[in-house]
Amino acid sequence: MVLASGTAGDDDGRGESPNQRMDRNWVELLQELRVTQMGVQILGGFLLTLVFQARFAHLNGFQRGLYVGLVVLAATTIVAGMAPVYLHRRLFRMGLKSSVVGFGHAAVLAQLVSVATIVVGTMLLVLDVAVGRGPAIAAAGALACAIIAPALAPVVIRRRQRRTALEPVSGASQAPVL
Repeated sequence: MVLASGTAGDDDGRGESPNQRMDRNWVELLQELRVTQMGVQILGGFLLTLVFQARFAHLNGFQRGLYVGLVVLAATTIVAGMAPVYLHRRLFRMGLKSSVVGFGHAAVLAQLVSVATIVVGTMLLVLDVAVGRGPAIAAAGALACAIIAPALAPVVIRRRQRRTALEPVSGASQAPVL
């Protein structure tokens, strides 16, 4: 059953109990964490190797500041990605899985924003060194737009779902929309 708000009710046709639903949600959340953690760790590792390259000494102040910011953000994002797992371990068998899943959901959303920022920032840094500031900003801006576009898809899907849920049953009289 889909409520007018666009959220799924208790019976979505899966025939699972609330505990089974939380277990499934937790497993799905862990899979999402695995995917994002892998990306952050690879990017973070790449960033950590840059300081040991000969050209690092030639970075200007903007590039060094961006580099340090990206390394700190990558490390923070890795730790934040581990937080739901830590919380789960600390609250294991206390009947709080719904709270753990809710926290994990928020943590994954924050991690996705951080990963997107790291990707865009890394592109900006690498291209700033390779081809200059103007093309680097243009490419990083284009990448940011490419990241934002699919991030807006859930908003569009939810609006369409709400609109469909609010449409009158076919054959019923409909007042004109003003």
